[in-house]
Amino acid sequence: MSHNTFGHLFRMTTWGESHGPALGCVVDGCPPGIALTEADIQPWMDKRKPGTSKFVTQRRESDTVKILSGTFADERMDGPVTTGTPISLLIENEDQRSKDYNEIRDLYRPGHADYSYQAKYGVRDYRGGGRQSARETAARVAAGAVARKVLTHVLGPQVTIRAALVQIGADRIERRDWDWAETEKNPFWSPDAAAARRWESYLDAVRKAGSSVGAVIEVVAEGVPAGLGAPIYGKLDQDLASAFMSINAVKAVEIGDGFATAALTGAENADEMRMGPDGKPVFLSNHAGGIQGGISTGQSIVARFAVKPTSSILTPRQTVTIEGHDADIVTKGRHDPCVGIRAAPVGEAMMALVLADHALRHRAQCGATG
Repeated sequence: MSHNTFGHLFRMTTWGESHGPALGCVVDGCPPGIALTEADIQPWMDKRKPGTSKFVTQRRESDTVKILSGTFADERMDGPVTTGTPISLLIENEDQRSKDYNEIRDLYRPGHADYSYQAKYGVRDYRGGGRQSARETAARVAAGAVARKVLTHVLGPQVTIRAALVQIGADRIERRDWDWAETEKNPFWSPDAAAARRWESYLDAVRKAGSSVGAVIEVVAEGVPAGLGAPIYGKLDQDLASAFMSINAVKAVEIGDGFATAALTGAENADEMRMGPDGKPVFLSNHAGGIQGGISTGQSIVARFAVKPTSSILTPRQTVTIEGHDADIVTKGRHDPCVGIRAAPVGEAMMALVLADHALRHRAQCGATG
């Protein structure tokens, strides 16, 4: 299996399976001299890890990350710094229950990649989905933490990346009630406190019914300077779309107003400008999501991605066996009633990875930003 590496100058290669002994990643292209310890990575891992509420899988994983290579320190230094060599990160699996999948190992789960993996490779790891499992995203979050350090190093501390759930099922937040602080106060990463309260009872009912629902996550990067990205095949929004689409269960991506721009007129869609007091243009709107012609404008970069409902559910579904017989299937085990909840930290990580890569690419071609 190829295509496990993402990025150009700043690259992440992930490895491992859901029920293997461990998973992790190798981060290549990190500049030297950046302070980095496990403590810089772990807080982001804790945001994504399972078992944090009744609304996510109850698999118990500490997701403790270990740095195996790429940093150095001795008694003359304040702490470990990156050396410019590959950074290898290890996350051990601690709570696999492979026996939960024995009953369905010869069945294709509807909505899963079981059949497509079997058709392509002739073999598949049915235990928790193997490589297709969202467990793989733990490694992305670890790599994303390193990317955040690179962004601070190259662009400055003003860069922030945050994500929020803006829709679960058909229920959307009220944008006039958006409060970033609320995302840290509820288990849904919701910026709307009232929506979070609705979602609690809604997901309780979905979970008890043995089903699942999808979600929409919005990711916002602020403090990014103008100039990142390149035409024609190195567009910033192109790489963001690729990054978000690579996340397990994601089925759609939009930048800025996205699909809604099709309903706007040219006069409505164009982000008008006036000259600001610092001699730089000030945009009067941000329909483009902070990217024009594939290059950042200095505005907030705004993207959204849609996550499909979890395919592993207790509701009986029709399927076929690997021998080609009709069958019914019930997927037992510990699964998220809405996998989109834990996708918010993953979306942040992918945004960080893309921006770090583009920041280094811009510096290589054009010099410092600003």
